[in-house]
Amino acid sequence: MKKICLIATTFLALPLIAANRISESLPVRGLCISAPKPSEVDPFVRFIQEELAPRSLNSLILRVDFNYQFKSRPEMDNPSGLSRTDVKKLVAACRTSHIRLIPQINLLGHQSWRLANGKLLQVHPEFDETPWVKTPEKYTWPNPDKLYCRSYCPLHPKVHDVVLPLVDEICEVFEADAFHAGMDEVFYIGESQCPRCGGKDKAELFAGEVKLIHDHLEAKSRQLWIWGDRLLDGKATGLGEWEASINDTHRAIDLIPRDIVICDWHYERADPTAVCFAMKGLQVVSCPWTNPKTALLQLQDMIRFREQSPSVMKERFLGVVQTVWSDAGSFLKDYYGHQQSEEYKNGQKSAARCFIQLFPQP
Repeated sequence: MKKICLIATTFLALPLIAANRISESLPVRGLCISAPKPSEVDPFVRFIQEELAPRSLNSLILRVDFNYQFKSRPEMDNPSGLSRTDVKKLVAACRTSHIRLIPQINLLGHQSWRLANGKLLQVHPEFDETPWVKTPEKYTWPNPDKLYCRSYCPLHPKVHDVVLPLVDEICEVFEADAFHAGMDEVFYIGESQCPRCGGKDKAELFAGEVKLIHDHLEAKSRQLWIWGDRLLDGKATGLGEWEASINDTHRAIDLIPRDIVICDWHYERADPTAVCFAMKGLQVVSCPWTNPKTALLQLQDMIRFREQSPSVMKERFLGVVQTVWSDAGSFLKDYYGHQQSEEYKNGQKSAARCFIQLFPQP
């Protein structure tokens, strides 16, 4: 894989492409952001209509997770989450703006954050892959237990009886033909003390969960999207344990279905790993965050890869998706602050500034 990735570095740098050509060059031009709170839905709808659509964005990944008033599994209902009415406002705004709306629920990993378990493990602690790891009084990283975020056990006999109905429900209410399952930064998988998956091949466990979710979606004509970090070899590439895997899940890249869309995130450098995924037969989008320089290099790379690749490879380089890791309300405040202040716009590194430069007004 290391040799494959190095191929991308042989391309010569090209000038920045004109903003009005982006929509002509890339099939996917997207934003990934947390779903707005109920009180933020109306402002977010205006943002879709007045900002995303004019910038020619055509894809919106909303990280819903468990912040919805679920009915299919009543124990997972979040009374303060989005209602069906809230979601339908978002659906209507995206439909009229010709934007593909893709909901996300983090599956497998990211079932906790620092000191707090997420909704799934709060309600179903029996699904925890590492129940013996105790939450510390004060969280630090690194720590002896290597606790970053908890995972659910993919081999627990009842976990999919809970999560798959939630996936179906969220896809139905969002009228979605694609679903993002997250699955990034999975540090706990196949742990030796787990009575079900201890000692099993971590790549096979990861691939098995991906395939199970993929097949469930495919049966209802829906496409699976996931983050790509667990499919990259962190040791061979030098990317390390965050942007890639050092616990052997990277071998799952050869075990998963080929029609999955990979969201390849790199935030400080424009690592050319999109080529790794494309050469494995997978469709891929490049995902920046707060660094405009990196984002524009990723944009150039994606356009160049499409222009300089054989037709069979060209179609796998889909485009770019800007990621936002604050809540939607904070992003909107930041975004409109950048719009109103030249000093603010030029002087601060943020997802909003990156977004404005990556997707300028025509």
